[in-house]
Amino acid sequence: MPQTTGNTHTLLRAEGFSCPSCVGKIEKQVGKLDGVDNVKVHFASGRVEVDHDTSKTSVDDLIAAVAKAGYKSKASAF
Repeated sequence: MPQTTGNTHTLLRAEGFSCPSCVGKIEKQVGKLDGVDNVKVHFASGRVEVDHDTSKTSVDDLIAAVAKAGYKSKASAF
């Protein structure tokens, strides 16, 4: 069973999605980060849900990874 100490669920709102393949690009970039357990991108709403270890990966790291995939994002409460 994976250790969940320090894990959090972060929601990002991403912009600039034009096709479903964008989803895969974002999931791949964010999923490469150390401490990221799960990434789910919702194409229709632009939501990016990430389960990650905050001691290894910050919200800023997640936003940077989305940017590396070519999209703007920001932390979201919903």
